[in-house]
Amino acid sequence: MSDVSAGTRARLIGAGYAAQGLGYAAVVTALPAFKERQGIDDTFVSVILLMVVVAAAGGSVLADRVAARWGSRYALASGLFLVGAGLAGTTFWSPNAVFATIFLAYGVGLGAVDASLSMQGVLVQARLGRSVMSRLFAAYTAAAIAAALLMSGALETGAGAAVAVAVAAVFAVLVGLVGWRSFVPGRTERSHVAHDGGGRAVRPIVLVCGMLIFTAFLVDSAISTWSSVYLHDSLSAAASVAPLGYAAYQGAVLVSRLVADHVVPRAGRLPVAIGSLLACGIGCALVVTLPVVGAAMAGFAIAGIGVGVLVPLAFSAAGEAALGSSDEVIAKVNLFNYGGALLGAVLLGALSEPVGLRWAFLIPVVAVIVTVPLARRLRHLTVPQPAVS
Repeated sequence: MSDVSAGTRARLIGAGYAAQGLGYAAVVTALPAFKERQGIDDTFVSVILLMVVVAAAGGSVLADRVAARWGSRYALASGLFLVGAGLAGTTFWSPNAVFATIFLAYGVGLGAVDASLSMQGVLVQARLGRSVMSRLFAAYTAAAIAAALLMSGALETGAGAAVAVAVAAVFAVLVGLVGWRSFVPGRTERSHVAHDGGGRAVRPIVLVCGMLIFTAFLVDSAISTWSSVYLHDSLSAAASVAPLGYAAYQGAVLVSRLVADHVVPRAGRLPVAIGSLLACGIGCALVVTLPVVGAAMAGFAIAGIGVGVLVPLAFSAAGEAALGSSDEVIAKVNLFNYGGALLGAVLLGALSEPVGLRWAFLIPVVAVIVTVPLARRLRHLTVPQPAVS
């Protein structure tokens, strides 16, 4: 048994969340600079993002396979290496076909890290015996804020977007190197609960928690991908101001995640989930109804409160409801992430020309309305804990 304590591993997993947040935020806030450098438009960006979503879904499935064979720590470390390589590849001009291929590789790493981070988080939370998922996700958020501010400073000083992206690439590789031996070594066993009868026992868990993830990531992807572009192109915000909308969003996400581990056990998952969904809907509706920079930033922040709580809440609920097969169930739930990302990133971009990004932000509002009735089933999520195979 390794002498690395559970607390130390929790902090290292938090560094993994930070690496993911730093890299993703650096990429999405660099999109206006990428568009200018590569000579591409919103439609081309949407195609690239679609490729990233598909690749990330594949990366999530790959992480489940690696976790089953060797443990999720190796899936996480390997994913971080691929993320770092992909980020590094975006820092210089390349032919658009090569640029798209680099993003494809980044997407595979992104998906592997997404899934394996949640697997590792559930494992270390079980070892600690207390809720820490929201605080782990808070590390992601804090790093995303740092990336947005770093991007704003790099653009303001003329250093260029590549500087912020390069910092994120180096950090991802360093965390992967340390984590290769020091992430949580265990894994949940392959349980017949997830397989018998076509997995009927876990279907309600996957559906309910998956739809919470779908909606949360639809909102997150819409704001993360298009907030800077919307503020800059549609509302004529300065280049150094545009990334601050994303920073405001992530600031609200961070605050909600820092308090969620204390609020959810007291208030209950269902009321918190419903309130978080409503915050997502109200925030995006504000972006649509008041097309000015200040109101848009406020809307992004309100939506951030909801997203910040929903994601760790859903993964924690899934992991606890199917404790004997949490790695497998979390990998399935994580796939809903990419459906949300597909609509949030790709569909909003596709609608930017015919209707404008302002009206495209109605899509997350509709998703919230559809998801609220499903969220009411949270209180009934549980499966019998079987003997593991």
